[in-house]
Amino acid sequence: MADNTTPNEGGKQMKKVLTVLVAVAFLLVAGQVMAAKVPTPESYEGITIVSADWVKANMGTTKIFDARKKGEYVEKHIPGAVSATYKEKSAKNLDFDASKDKLKMSKFPKDKSASVVVYCNGPKCWKSFKAAVVLVREGYTNVNWLRDGFPGWLDKGYPTE
Repeated sequence: MADNTTPNEGGKQMKKVLTVLVAVAFLLVAGQVMAAKVPTPESYEGITIVSADWVKANMGTTKIFDARKKGEYVEKHIPGAVSATYKEKSAKNLDFDASKDKLKMSKFPKDKSASVVVYCNGPKCWKSFKAAVVLVREGYTNVNWLRDGFPGWLDKGYPTE
């Protein structure tokens, strides 16, 4: 079968195809960027959202866990906090698949009724939320989440290590 398009028409068609491909690629990238900025839920059954003031007032009676990357923890963290990096690969939504993620449960108390607090980088950081959910799923009964995270701690002017 003969091609009835002129070289100029073929170039125009190619430009249209490339324009559509660029637009689709842009939308896919934009969707990923938007997904990364989705705020964490404001509540979850079995998890108590606490303030920086509450964490400071309970520092002697609750264990604090930093779910941020190890480098962030090393740079600065809440005094007495234990690094418990949440390595996140799952989607940022309520029904995330924790089997895609990594959290060293050995960092947490064996006593599942012990008071624990988890934090990361604020309301748009899903690591501490997911860590708190995993703790609840594992049977922990006194899970506290500093939803405002380390930025909320710093905003109060509280000390760091």
